Amino acid sequence: MHPILADPRRLALYLAAWIPLVLLLAGVLASTGDFTWIQAGELMVPLAGVYAFVCLSAWYLCRFLPLRTSAIFYLLVTVNAAAAVSSAIWAGAIGWAMAIGFGLEPQYLRQRPILFGAGVLLFDLAAAFHYALAAFETSRQAQARAMQASILAREAELRALKAQIDPHFLFNSLHSISALTASDPAKAREMCVLLSDFLRSSLRMGDRERIPLGEELALARSFLAIQQIRFGSRLRLEEDVSDGATVCLVPPLLLQPLVENAVTHGVATRVDGASIRIEISRTGERVAIRVENTFDKDARRGRGGLGMANVRKRLEVCYGDAASMEVRETGDRFRVDVQFPAEATSVAALAPPAQRGEVQGDEGRDIQ
Repeated sequence: MHPILADPRRLALYLAAWIPLVLLLAGVLASTGDFTWIQAGELMVPLAGVYAFVCLSAWYLCRFLPLRTSAIFYLLVTVNAAAAVSSAIWAGAIGWAMAIGFGLEPQYLRQRPILFGAGVLLFDLAAAFHYALAAFETSRQAQARAMQASILAREAELRALKAQIDPHFLFNSLHSISALTASDPAKAREMCVLLSDFLRSSLRMGDRERIPLGEELALARSFLAIQQIRFGSRLRLEEDVSDGATVCLVPPLLLQPLVENAVTHGVATRVDGASIRIEISRTGERVAIRVENTFDKDARRGRGGLGMANVRKRLEVCYGDAASMEVRETGDRFRVDVQFPAEATSVAALAPPAQRGEVQGDEGRDIQ
């Protein structure tokens, strides 16, 4: 459809642009002495109004003869021929009919050549305007396609990263169950039940791009409950969670890999176990997450594996330069600080009521 006729606001602006043209044409007619200003205005207002819509046909000519693929000479000849035909019909048949209606046919006959020339010029200007409009529409559509492609690519990358972290966690959990099968079958069975609950909670998320941070925290607690069966009192948890931060949105499984890293490289490497501290806060429009744990320097293995790299990449894809992830080692303490923009705080209702109650009710507990 014509881009001007399809948008009432564009049509209003287009018709408003014809107002000074109407005044100019009326002034030309009045300056000849054959018309008074009132007669010229009465004739030119409806006549120019009709020609304003006639000139809209230049859009279809521009679509038929695009600038990039049309020979300049052929294009100029075609546009000027169309301008001559349109102006002849307008200044001849239509203008003559209106002049008869106003009783101005003798005066109009003498000025018809002037109006014919003005009609050709106005149609050429309309063609130039429509070529510019076509270029703008093409550019806008190209930008929209590029943005859509970028969004689809980002969504595909996020799905790939999430699909990567899911089997990673599952493999580690099954490895823990396998380790308990021989030493403590009862705990292995309990761990299987907790793992199934965790996976069920994960499936409830579906393909959501964002979840409330409180829901993500609940999943991390479920993971720690699974690891609690394996490590017992060797795993100690401390939390400092701000209520205002739990309603902010995060990509699913953003916190859990950080907690898993703390267990794998902290608790599992120390005979007497280790403490894990989770701090979540919100300051203005920023959310901060800190996961800190003690670890054994002599027994440490390579840090920053799949889970850590996955978190860093997902932050980059989701937030770009607006998010940051910093890793530090101080003495026997290992700390990961993540910051990102606070988004859609009102979406806390997305989490099931029972789960929201669980998140709020469990804050500040210690795993013993």
